[in-house]
Amino acid sequence: MMKAISKIFTAFAAVAFVCTAFADDMKEGLGKIDNSGKKTLVVYYSVSGNTEGIAKQIQSKLNCDIKELETKEAYPSDYEELTKVAKEQLEKDTTPELKEDVDVSNYDIVFVGTPVWWSKMAVPVKAFLKGGNFSGKTIIPFITHGGSGRCSIPEDMRETAKDAEVLEPLVVSGSGGANTTHEIDDWLEDLGFLKNTTK
Repeated sequence: MMKAISKIFTAFAAVAFVCTAFADDMKEGLGKIDNSGKKTLVVYYSVSGNTEGIAKQIQSKLNCDIKELETKEAYPSDYEELTKVAKEQLEKDTTPELKEDVDVSNYDIVFVGTPVWWSKMAVPVKAFLKGGNFSGKTIIPFITHGGSGRCSIPEDMRETAKDAEVLEPLVVSGSGGANTTHEIDDWLEDLGFLKNTTK
């Protein structure tokens, strides 16, 4: 099973060269945000468990609500079939039906986690963004990848959730390394969520 998951991750990362050009672009959106008195939600989709791991760390540090996105019809467990279905959905710009709608109406700030699929956000994440009302809300992406980097995912999120402010993301390779916890702390501190963290 783990071997299959590894193959899935590698397949979705096969377009790494397409994404590299975006690595240092789009510096707008960085900097502290006013989160005092605002309600925060962490939403994520994960196949290999990498994005889930980052999501749970963020949720634990912020002590906020968390929600995993699940599709009504499960994706194939076979990696070749999964990548085929995902690529077809991306090419046709179709999105799957989610098992349940995520109500963001009571939240001001939404952290959105996604793996990189063929240089794009995972299709269930796009379904979530397309189906919600994000007017006046702040979306903060976090992205896991197998070598591609952030790609154009923040820009795509801005295009999908047009009425939201989408900030620059946390970008993690795989499940992260020994310094990932500190990188998350630094990122959250830069955003104004944490104070006095150890560099």
